[in-house]
Amino acid sequence: MFLALKEIKHAKFRYALITVMIMMISYLVFILMGMMLGLANENKAAINSWGTSTVFLNKNANGNLSASMLTKDQLPSRLNKHEALVGQVPVVVTRVGSQHKLKENAQVIGLDRQQFIAKEKIALTAGHQAKETHQVVVDEGLRAKGYRLGDRIRLNSSQQKYQIVGFAKDAKLNVAPVIYTTLTSWQQLKGVNNRVVASGVVTDRTEPASRFDQLSRYTAATFIQKLPGYTAQNNTFTFMIAFLMVISLVIIAVFLYILTMQKMNNYAVLRAQGIPAKHLVGATLAQAVILMLAGVIGGIIFTWITQLVLPTTVPILMNWPIIAGISLVLIILGMLGALLPVRMILKIDPVKALNN
Repeated sequence: MFLALKEIKHAKFRYALITVMIMMISYLVFILMGMMLGLANENKAAINSWGTSTVFLNKNANGNLSASMLTKDQLPSRLNKHEALVGQVPVVVTRVGSQHKLKENAQVIGLDRQQFIAKEKIALTAGHQAKETHQVVVDEGLRAKGYRLGDRIRLNSSQQKYQIVGFAKDAKLNVAPVIYTTLTSWQQLKGVNNRVVASGVVTDRTEPASRFDQLSRYTAATFIQKLPGYTAQNNTFTFMIAFLMVISLVIIAVFLYILTMQKMNNYAVLRAQGIPAKHLVGATLAQAVILMLAGVIGGIIFTWITQLVLPTTVPILMNWPIIAGISLVLIILGMLGALLPVRMILKIDPVKALNN
């Protein structure tokens, strides 16, 4: 460790450049991880907020809630207290009654107000639950885009006006804000008759397929994996993060290799003086650990600052235990990269090196 610190102190600029490069790579890895988790959360936040355990959909819907339609004859006469009908339809929201008409893409979720999701699972950050047919509760993210309590909105080309009476936490689905309304309003927006009662049945308990034998059963995890674009998006980010981590390994290996090549004569002199190879190897590994630690800590600091200054409209979610795990992996990769120059040190022949 002493030799490693002396070398770093002697060549501050070179080692500072390596540290900055590692810091930039680790920062990019952490930001990409945060964006992956943020986008994933915006895909499934509403589903998680319902305490979803099992989902039942039409057998032809292929796990897509918005493509599923359930009729009365596919359901039992009564649902139990752990089951809720859910209707989904994508809409364009337009604020009316002001000079600047705000428009946003959203997902309308129709609910029965007597069932558990509407009664227990919608966590409000402002306002109150909808009490009348044309009152709606919307995602709190719409507040940052200019929507306010009491605003009247239109959904798609419908002339019906709905009043915002509450803002809800974690009300996002398919990376779009959710608008909670009634199943009757959902039927009107979907353009279906009263025979079609919902898109699916959501339960907060594990239920067997035999409970709704005419429907397809999905666990919450499987249902989320089938959300449009969810798996492809996560796989893309995962590959990007993995490649960046491999790049960090290559960078530390190449830089330490070049630095070791430049110090071969010095190492040869030390070996000729009787310094064991293990001390030189230890110094190289210690350098790798110091550089990776400094770079990773710098990356974490910049990530934390970025999280503070980014606007709420940017979908980023920092999971610090995951970041700590990635940091450990980066440090281990840096030590693996240091094994390349270690092989050179172990093969040093003092006589040959000094003659060169």
